[in-house]
Amino acid sequence: MSIYKDCDIRGVFEKEFDVTEGYHIGKAVGTIHKGAMIVVAGDVRISTPALKKELIRGMVETGVHVIDLGTTTTPMFYYAINKLAANGGVMVTASHNPPQYNGFKLMFGDEPITVQEIQDIKTLVNSKEFAEGKGKCEHLSIANDYQEFMKNYFGQTREKPLKIVLDCGNGATSEFVPKIVGGLGYEVVPLYCDVDGNFPNRDPDPALYTCLGDLSQKVVDTQADLGAAYDGDGDRVVFVDNKGRVINSEKSYVIFIGDLLKQHQKGRKYKGLYGDDLKPSFVYDQKSMMIVKQAADDNGGEAIIEKSGYGFIKRSFLKSHAMMGGEISGHFFFGELGGDDGLFATLMLCQILEKGEESLAQLVDKIPPSYISPELRIACPYEEQDELLAKAREFAKGYQIDELDGVRITFPHGWFLIRKSITSQAVTVRMEGDSPESLKEIKQLVKQALPTLATHDYFKD
Repeated sequence: MSIYKDCDIRGVFEKEFDVTEGYHIGKAVGTIHKGAMIVVAGDVRISTPALKKELIRGMVETGVHVIDLGTTTTPMFYYAINKLAANGGVMVTASHNPPQYNGFKLMFGDEPITVQEIQDIKTLVNSKEFAEGKGKCEHLSIANDYQEFMKNYFGQTREKPLKIVLDCGNGATSEFVPKIVGGLGYEVVPLYCDVDGNFPNRDPDPALYTCLGDLSQKVVDTQADLGAAYDGDGDRVVFVDNKGRVINSEKSYVIFIGDLLKQHQKGRKYKGLYGDDLKPSFVYDQKSMMIVKQAADDNGGEAIIEKSGYGFIKRSFLKSHAMMGGEISGHFFFGELGGDDGLFATLMLCQILEKGEESLAQLVDKIPPSYISPELRIACPYEEQDELLAKAREFAKGYQIDELDGVRITFPHGWFLIRKSITSQAVTVRMEGDSPESLKEIKQLVKQALPTLATHDYFKD
């Protein structure tokens, strides 16, 4: 499997790639952006320092002016690109993946990197036709500027401070987030806030909700108002309410949508990072529960569906000047920020709780119930995937069909999605009904029309 993905470069370190490839990736980036100022930072993984060192060496040898931020979160890295008016940046991280992984998140210009740009880097790495030059590297800390930005946006004094359990999962947020949140006047209860690139206490992906049992228990034991769990590099967050219940990302998004539209209806003007008025629109992942679209539609907003994947959601979010964008993985994009940030999302949620009279659990309980399958990954050889999707299109005749990525069928009382996996010989499947009976009916329709999927345990009852 190639390390060159649609939205980034990522793989198992010392199995799928090594520091030499990191060096060549640096030279490829430098060849494409010779003479540019490029920000570089890294997460806390054990392999990150060696990879970052070789990446920077490659860039400098092709004439790039590198600004090395050291260890940061990915949102801090994005903040630095804007703050320094740099041409772009490379973050050494594997985000939410297990500790044996590493890779590179890249951004040049105002938008996420494209599939073609990643392929251009791959082509240069393979050809070794690199430019030569004499660049330089200087070191800079962005932590104080980033903290000051949060203070200016959210304020420092609290009449009745919320108590927050912060589960940093031993990742990059450990060094920064508890300090910033505490500095804003909240009562912080730290959990796994010691930096350890082996991630010994839980999976670095908080969207694997089963790994958040310790956070849930800590919220209950300390009678906290909420809990927040971050991924390895801090751009994703998953929340736990004051009853210790994990809130799936769609429900968190619904709470954000409701508050933003309420403020918009009261006349508040939201402006994007570059000064443009934001539209009351919300970009959402095509795998999301129907409650996300419903929350926008019912409150005078516009819901914009987009294919799954960080780069696709962010590009659509920026292009549409949306107030917000969201993925089921826990990425929340804010128009006023121009991107996603787990800490910013946490502080936005705290702000909502502070100005209202309801607890987080009460806000969650007001959201309509959803009847949705897990995201199913079903083995399917590459050579059979196109045929399976063709059968899905045939099955979809008479219904609304979207082909942003795969085949998404909208039924009168729900939807079904099948798409190719980009990481393995499999398809991913999800479906939702507006009632338990509707979900069961859709499940049976799919099972009859696409018997290949019936091998999965989900279809065996």
